[in-house]
Amino acid sequence: MTTIGKRPATIGKGKYTYRLIQNWAKLPSGETFAMVSAMATDSQDRVYAFQRKDPPVVIFDRDGKYLSSWGNGAFIYVHGFYIANDIIYLTDRDSSVCMLYTLDGKPIQMLGRHGVHSDTGCEKAGDLVPRAAGPFNYPTEMFPDPSGDLFVTDGYRNARVHRFTPEGQLKYSWGEPGKTGRGQFHLPHSLLIHLGLVYVCDRENHRIQVFTPEGEHISTWTDIQRPMDISIDKNGILYVSEGPVVGVEGSTARISVLDLEGNVLARFSCRGTGHGSWVDSHGDIYVGLSAPASGNPGGVDKYVRRG
Repeated sequence: MTTIGKRPATIGKGKYTYRLIQNWAKLPSGETFAMVSAMATDSQDRVYAFQRKDPPVVIFDRDGKYLSSWGNGAFIYVHGFYIANDIIYLTDRDSSVCMLYTLDGKPIQMLGRHGVHSDTGCEKAGDLVPRAAGPFNYPTEMFPDPSGDLFVTDGYRNARVHRFTPEGQLKYSWGEPGKTGRGQFHLPHSLLIHLGLVYVCDRENHRIQVFTPEGEHISTWTDIQRPMDISIDKNGILYVSEGPVVGVEGSTARISVLDLEGNVLARFSCRGTGHGSWVDSHGDIYVGLSAPASGNPGGVDKYVRRG
C-alpha cells in the first residue's frame, strides 16, 4: 500500500494509477463539511455528497465547484446514496427508511415507516444481532436491479438483504447473523448488482459475499478488510473502499480495485475511514472524509485516473 502522507506522484498500480486531490470539493465561503457518508455522480458527472448535517445533499461539478444543495431537515442520520438513471436511492439509517428522490430533491417513493424498527433484539448499532428479522432496522444501502426491483442491505441492527418489487412490496429476504457461514452477516454495509449477481459488503466479517438475486450463495472473497462501499465502472471493474481494522496498529483505510472474480488489480491507502466512495464515468474515484470525531474535518478527496 502507498502512504498518503508521502504524497507520491502516483498512487495505485498499472492501469489503475491516480493523482490525489485532497479536499477536492469546495463549499461556499464560511461553510464546512460534516462526515460525508456517501456520494454518487449523475449522467452529467455532477458529484453529490451526502453529509451528516444540513444541507445533507451538496452538489459539485467535476472541478469541485459548488453548484447547489437540498434536503434541510429531511433526514435523521444519512447513510447510503446511489444514483441510477438520474434517480437517487438513499437510506436514512436511524429512521429505518429507504427513499427515492429526483436529482433536485423531490421525493418519489419511500420504503419503511419513520422510526419503526423490526425486532432483531439488537440495541447497539454495529453489534452482531441476536436474530435476523424483516425490514428495517437501521438499513445501510438501496440498489435497483435492471428490472426495477429494489435490494436493500439492512445492516446496523439487522443481518439481512431484502428484495422488493418496484412498487415497494417485499418479495423475500435472506441472511442470518454469524461470522463465517455462507449467507451469514455481521453488518452488511453496501451492495451492488451486476450481470445478475449481488455483491454484498459483509463489513465486520472482512469479506464480500456474492449471491444470485434469489439469495443463493455463489462465492466469498476474503482478501478484504472491513468493506465499506462498493461501486463499478463502465468496464465492469469494482472499486471497494475499506476501513481500517479496529485494534490493529498502523491499519489504514484503503481502496481496492478488483475484477469480477475478486482478484486485486490495484490497492492503495486513502484518507478517512473509507465509509463512502464512488467511481465516475471517467474512472476517477471519490472518497468521503468521515472521521470528524477524531478532529478531522469532513470533505471529499478525488483520485484522478492516470493509467
